[in-house]
Amino acid sequence: MELPMTPALQPRKPRGFYGPTVVRAAFVLAIFGWGVGFYSPAIFLHAVLARTGWALPLVSAAVTFHFLFGAGVVACLPRFHARLGVAATAAAGCAALAAGLVGWALAAQPWQLFVAAMLTGGGWVTMGAAGINAIISPWFAHGRPMALAKAYNGASLGGVIFSPLWGALIAAMGFTAATVLVGAAMLIVVACLCFLVVAQTPERLGQQPDGDAPGTPSRSITSTHARPLPGRLLWRDRSFRTLAAAMALSLFAQAGLITHLYSLLVSALSAQGAGLAMALATACAIGGRTLVAKCMPADADRRLVASVSYAVQIAGSLLLAAAAEHQTALILLGVVLFGVGIGNATSLPPLVAQVEFVKEDVPRVVALIVAMSQGLWALAPATFALLLVTANGGPAHLGSGTGLYFGATVLLQLAAIACMLGGRRPAA
Repeated sequence: MELPMTPALQPRKPRGFYGPTVVRAAFVLAIFGWGVGFYSPAIFLHAVLARTGWALPLVSAAVTFHFLFGAGVVACLPRFHARLGVAATAAAGCAALAAGLVGWALAAQPWQLFVAAMLTGGGWVTMGAAGINAIISPWFAHGRPMALAKAYNGASLGGVIFSPLWGALIAAMGFTAATVLVGAAMLIVVACLCFLVVAQTPERLGQQPDGDAPGTPSRSITSTHARPLPGRLLWRDRSFRTLAAAMALSLFAQAGLITHLYSLLVSALSAQGAGLAMALATACAIGGRTLVAKCMPADADRRLVASVSYAVQIAGSLLLAAAAEHQTALILLGVVLFGVGIGNATSLPPLVAQVEFVKEDVPRVVALIVAMSQGLWALAPATFALLLVTANGGPAHLGSGTGLYFGATVLLQLAAIACMLGGRRPAA
């Protein structure tokens, strides 16, 4: 008679694919990274001015330094990841971000404000575009577009959550207490996710990317034209240069337009209507990114997909340029079309890199193109502000005095398309 199996002899049930859990953790990290590090500095600027009475150019310079210093850290992320690991790097960045938050609230001298900006600028990027890509990449190959889309949607949600949250917390308890509360909560959540979830790897759990069965040959979508590009060889590669230029140009145009769009919309839609329009743009960014990830075939020409996304934003810019203050439907259509491409401008270039470069070079490529883009778009708000000053020195309004502003956006996006298409390689 066959004896029943003891618990010790019963076969272990196979562990489910862990990749979706990593995506959910990356989604939360993106909420904190972008929500606190990208969307909040404008609120910090206002709070510091109200507390100290310092000159606007001084505090604005600290915000610019926040983004420029972060760009330098992004370029070094692959080295940090190789030395510390992705999870420890993100946790350390979160700690720096939390400390920098309190520094913005307590700075008594201008130099202290710039130290705080260094901490926040260098901290949030570990949970930014390049950091999230490094978290997701080991787990997904063919499924990476949708995985990245889901994780990057946390970035858009971060803006939706933190912009009103800061206002409510600062009004209720003051700037200092608000930064302590947000920093502590962020540090606890991010540290737990980093060391309990992000620290896991497919090799440690005996799993394959995309959840393939163990022993299944790894599926690669890397182009047959891809070759290792160590050291300076990468900088001489046409695909890398055109990809970096396209991402930088598109994000420069995007940052410049978004920064001042709310002010332009207020005169046409009222303050409340302008706020709802900006929320609509954010919702379209999430929808556009998700739609592209879901519908784009694995063998699609991703440079062509990115170019189409830029073209849709151009159409939105042209509609906004043509709209007068009373043409609400035209304004909202322009906002929708421009918003659809907002998320793709961040998520598609890393997906292009996944195809065009060997696996070992992808983390370096993504870090460098993100760093160069951030270093450029950090200057966009001030640059585009100059384009909104009318001949008599007054502010521009929709339908009047915005020709240079929207014209620059269209030209920059056209240049981004030219770079994307100019870097295409012949079919394998």
